[in-house]
Formats: sequence, C-alpha cells, structure tokens
Amino acid sequence: MSRTAVVFSPVYYRHNPGRGHPESARRLRIIVNELKKSRLRGVENWQFVKPEKARLEDVELVHGVEYIELVENVCRSGGDLLDTEGDTVASPKSLEVALHAVGGTLRAVDLVMKEKFQNAFALVRPPGHHAGKYRARGFCIFNNVAIAAEHLLKKFKLNRVLILDIDAHHGNGTQETFYETSKVLYISLHQDPRDFPGTGFTDEIGEGEGLGYNVNIPLPFRTNDQIYLKAINGVVKHVIHQYEPQFILVSAGLDGHYTDPVASLSLSTLCYQEVYETIVNLASEICEGKLVSVLEGGYSLGFVGKIAAAAVAKMSGAFYSVDDKVPVIKERIKEQGEKVINEVKRVQRTFWNV
Repeated sequence: MSRTAVVFSPVYYRHNPGRGHPESARRLRIIVNELKKSRLRGVENWQFVKPEKARLEDVELVHGVEYIELVENVCRSGGDLLDTEGDTVASPKSLEVALHAVGGTLRAVDLVMKEKFQNAFALVRPPGHHAGKYRARGFCIFNNVAIAAEHLLKKFKLNRVLILDIDAHHGNGTQETFYETSKVLYISLHQDPRDFPGTGFTDEIGEGEGLGYNVNIPLPFRTNDQIYLKAINGVVKHVIHQYEPQFILVSAGLDGHYTDPVASLSLSTLCYQEVYETIVNLASEICEGKLVSVLEGGYSLGFVGKIAAAAVAKMSGAFYSVDDKVPVIKERIKEQGEKVINEVKRVQRTFWNV
C-alpha cells in the first residue's frame, strides 16, 4: 500500500478566474508536472487518487444555503465577481470545480480515516480558507478545510481536530467557523494581517467554549526561515502536543516563499521541507500519523511545484532534492519577529504551557 494519497483531477483546471489572475490553473499544472517528472514519480510511496464531487449537504456543514445558491446562480449566468474586494471570481464551471475541491478534500480525509492511506495531500482548487459562512473572499469559494473538520466531527465523531494554517495570509473564514468551539484547535502562522484580511492578531484567542483554542502568530513582512521555524518550535509544537489532536489538517498555503508575487514573507523551499518534517513527526507521535494537507495559496510559478513536491516527499517518506537559497533577514525584522513570538507566548500562557 502506498503511504500517501495525492488527490487530484484535471477537473480542477476548469475554474477560470480570468486572464492574469494569480490563482490560475497554471499553478496546479506546475505542481502536478513536478510530481510526475521528479524522482518522486519512480517511488511507490505515493499515488494519485481521483476526487469525488461533494454533495450540497457537505457544503452546508459550513456555508449557508443562501450563499451556496448565490454561487450557483452566478455560475449559471456566466460568471462574475463573488466578493466586494474584486478578487474572487466565478466562471461558468466554478461551482462544479468547487464541489470537486470539497469532495477531493473529503475523499482525502476518508481515505486516511479508513486506513487506506497513512496520509494525503489534496491538490485542489479553488482554495478555501478565506471563505466564510455567507461569503467568498481572497480567491476562495468554499472552505475546504473547514468542511473537512466538520466532517471529522460529525461523521467520525472526533472531539479534537487540529487545523494548522501555514498560508501567508490569515484564514479568516476558518477562524470564524471554529471561534467558539474547543473541538477544533486553529493555529495560524501568517504575515502582518493589517492590509489583508484584517484578522489574525495575537489577541484573537476564541470565545466561549473556544476560548484558548485559537492561536495566531502574525509575523512581520519579510520574515525568513529563522524566525518562522522559531515560531514553529517555540509555540506551535508545544500547543499541539498539549492538545493531542486526533487528526491534523493543514491549510497548505505555499505562498510564503520569497519569490511569491502575492504575499510578503521570505521563506525558502528548505523551510517548507523542515515544516513538513515537523508536521509529519507530530502526526506520527500524537495521532497515529493521521494527516491531510490541503492546497491553499502559492503563486510563485518558479517554486510552487518544488515546494509541493518537497511536502509530498516528507509525507510519503520519499527523497526529494531541494536547491534553494535562504534569504538573509534584516536585524530590525528579526527583532520584530521575536517580539511577536514573545507576545504570542504571553497571550497563550493562560491556556498552554509555552
């Protein structure tokens, strides 16, 4: 049996947000081509698996019926903007593709829960973590990871699901969905969110039953590997060990790379490789390896394929050679980053031993 399922279908190419839009089918083609052409393809540790189309009832686990009908009507009428910020566009095929994105994510979860695979990477689009109950945002139509978490809670009766969001932008939709529950721990490392999406600050820690189950680490622009990994090792690992999740979901934004045209972090492919090694080890230690990674952002056409391949390699136990430089961090940014990490520790110390 292969260790890792890579859920993918050419159906994901049919969502077309328009010429020049960064969330294009080309980014996914590059990832798939890298997986096929690299040495990974000769290894039997992983295999492609086709997604299934989600039912509308699956989408309703997170999204309101009125919103789903809006997406349906916009697509039926030929496509148009779905948000007021002007960056989330639906084309005629977008509802069909978005349902396959949800379905692909749920298939990945089911394959792992039923022990057909140790873990899975859902190579889906459009992405999801900015989508809230009643609205699209930030290129996202349906919140694939949030729906997967609800699916784990309801179908498999889990009580502790971790969502680790490593996208360069805060997952406002995911945070909103689970802000008042302890059954889902949401941890997000992201760039300064003041410009977008306006959420993800250190004092956003959950409410009611969810108090303490929301951890935000808003890092300064141009944060590099050193500070990012310090946040992972100094905060994230400790909280995850104490929460003891039964399943780990990763919102796999690959847009923190220093060449990414949409985000403003300065991470290297080597950093992503180390992050995934940490995630895989945590899953192995805590939840019998149960891990599903779901594609979110990542728009550097020169590196997104390499980052994804490095992640799949770590998940599957295959070898993948990474050749990349590590940007040097300015002392001022390093100091700001360390200050943020210390602030996160101060805020979260009420709930976790950090």
